[in-house]
Amino acid sequence: MAEKFPALTDDHVDFIRRQYLFFVGTAGAEGHVNVSPKGMDTLRVTGPTEVVWLNLTGSGNETAAHVLENERMTVMFCSFDKQPLIMRLYGRASVIHPRDDDWGSLIDLFPDHPGARQIFRLTLDLVQTSCGYAVPRYRLVDERPTLAKWAEKRGHAGIEEYWRERNTRSLDGRDTGILPSAT
Repeated sequence: MAEKFPALTDDHVDFIRRQYLFFVGTAGAEGHVNVSPKGMDTLRVTGPTEVVWLNLTGSGNETAAHVLENERMTVMFCSFDKQPLIMRLYGRASVIHPRDDDWGSLIDLFPDHPGARQIFRLTLDLVQTSCGYAVPRYRLVDERPTLAKWAEKRGHAGIEEYWRERNTRSLDGRDTGILPSAT
């Protein structure tokens, strides 16, 4: 039932554009494995073997720490509609911060999200689809406005302070690279 592809097809790209939710999986050489749900219109297909996604400020920053140590990343989409499908994008990721040269050209791909903290570029080496027959059907009610309201209330300086307090180290004590001088 699973099919493998070396790159995204037009049908794959159409499927991705219809999704409101995706999951990101990463791991360092040791320690905890991280799987994180993402939404809020934060992923773009930039080519048949590349996607970028915008990471918003959150309670942790595991993905960034893992990518600094181990570039492997998997992004997974699940269809919750009538037609079942699971799609996984496997590849090597890099992290781009607001201080990096590529930030300016990539941030314009996304809506203005307060609290944007990193962009991840994933270069694909495998696309895999599978049936998804056991995935239940759900309906999207709405996006949650909570994160945007929280970030707007804190403002840029407040968010940077939050990064210093909560986002410089992973669960396993690894540097996340969020601040140039994070130690």
